[in-house]
Amino acid sequence: MIKTPIIPALILAAALFTGCKKDSVMAEEGGRDSSAFVGYENRFLDAYWKLNPDEATMTGYHKYDSLLVVFDATSRQKQVDFAKKQLDSLGRFDVNTLSDSYKIDHHLIENRMQQLIWSVQQQKAWEWDPNQYNLIGTFAFILNEKYEPLDKRLRSFYQKMTNIPLWYKEAQKQVKNPVPELTELAIDQHLGGVSVFETDFVDSLKKTNIPQAEKQKMLDRAKQSVEAIKGYAAWLKALKNDKGRSFRLGKSLYEDKFKYDIQSSSSSQQIYNAAMERKKYLHREMAKISRQLWPKYFGKAEMPKDSLVLIGRMIDTLSTVHVKPDEFQSAIEKEIPRLTTFVREKNLLFIDPSKPLVVRKEPAYMAGVAGASVSAPGPYDKTGNTYFNVGSLSGWPAEKAESYLREYNQYILQILCIHEAIPGHYTQLVYANKSPSLIKSVFGNGAMIEGWAVYTEQMMLENGFGNNQPEMWLMWYKWNLRSVCNTILDISVHTGNMNRDEAVRLLTKEAFQQQAEAEGKWKRVSVTSVQLTSYFTGYKEIIDLRDAYRKKMADKYKLKEFNEKFLSYGSAPVKYIRELMLGKK
Repeated sequence: MIKTPIIPALILAAALFTGCKKDSVMAEEGGRDSSAFVGYENRFLDAYWKLNPDEATMTGYHKYDSLLVVFDATSRQKQVDFAKKQLDSLGRFDVNTLSDSYKIDHHLIENRMQQLIWSVQQQKAWEWDPNQYNLIGTFAFILNEKYEPLDKRLRSFYQKMTNIPLWYKEAQKQVKNPVPELTELAIDQHLGGVSVFETDFVDSLKKTNIPQAEKQKMLDRAKQSVEAIKGYAAWLKALKNDKGRSFRLGKSLYEDKFKYDIQSSSSSQQIYNAAMERKKYLHREMAKISRQLWPKYFGKAEMPKDSLVLIGRMIDTLSTVHVKPDEFQSAIEKEIPRLTTFVREKNLLFIDPSKPLVVRKEPAYMAGVAGASVSAPGPYDKTGNTYFNVGSLSGWPAEKAESYLREYNQYILQILCIHEAIPGHYTQLVYANKSPSLIKSVFGNGAMIEGWAVYTEQMMLENGFGNNQPEMWLMWYKWNLRSVCNTILDISVHTGNMNRDEAVRLLTKEAFQQQAEAEGKWKRVSVTSVQLTSYFTGYKEIIDLRDAYRKKMADKYKLKEFNEKFLSYGSAPVKYIRELMLGKK
């Protein structure tokens, strides 16, 4: 899972952005209006960063680091006005006169502007999601990333803190009838992340030569910020909300969000149907392998007649071998070079050795949604670190830790590293940052990103990773089943009435997940929506594209060429990449 600190929605700033210069080669790809579209994109990004300074920071453009603009009804209306203006400008371009690359950019900008209007006028999450106001991630980014000297970053941090008390005062006016589960998450993440101001900022100041008088002003403002953040958490705790909004998004909002977030050629119902079929296929394959392995692990013991029970028994047996709780992060660190070597030896795609991958304990401000994730530098910050965030098991009860580690056993831990790092998220995002199109990086498609990571798991096993052990294939089928059931779960919960017990039963009995993993997934589906469908949707579309591309290329087909060509388009929706790779308009 790609995970970045939450960027508060609908933020406005009153500063000017000087603009970014696009590679002139992009305008030469073909299409008579492409040169004019280059100019439009530059103007669009100028205006977009002006409205979204926090997002500018997270993408690596740091002119606005010191700005925090409190948003309200007026600023939301300015966002809508901006989006409508951009849609009008886009309408003046005939998409068919643009180069292939700019056609995709046109679609991406149009989608984002439509989504912006929808989020303000229909979704209205600022009313019912208190974590929309979690600004800690951007501050942590400024503090932790070494894109400028520490003194300069700390001064930006200090200036940005100016409006924090007003920010949370306004938040208390905006939040109405919040979702209880999201309220709890907001409390936990704010209290967990306040250390960025309370400890990290203070410690960083000690490392500088900033004059003592100036340091004291900074420390005083940090204390005010801590009070505001803790005050917001306390206000949420005390908030009387007997009839809070349901965390279920509902069919209408869900279908719209799926359309804007996933940008698939299929509807959510079609993806749900495909996931149900994939689940049946996986169960059949897992049953075959389990019957094959049964004598090896159970001797002459009677084999269960129920195929799901049989699979579950085999998976439970294989899951007993895992690392110790305090070795989880170090085991991941050791796996990375092994994966790199395999990809190079098998000639699957180029891995850039100059880009750093740092395995670290998951920061507190990011905790509470997923146990492992990747945070990558933005398109303007190409030299920044890529982090593999690993959730800590410290302080977990022994039973809960054992359940978690059985889920991430010796087989799954390797697959997890493929997905999150090499050649999954880490590799794809390195390629994405090489794309000359900033639009594709700024508005990266989550389904393509997650789908690539799932696809690479299968690709690695197909090419011999794990020595074709049936045990490894069984565990990968289980892992793939996880992506499939993510989709079934998310759609069933947010557009239907699937309850917690039904969800846990699906995940433990049909997806063979450990109790702790299933309970964690229920928490995740109660505080997120649509994102869980991105894994299977993207994976299915990439596999379908690879099959079609292999057929098109016939004996000229090479896997490395397919992988690198696919990644060269940046983080664009698969349906648009498909058009370019297959030559279908």
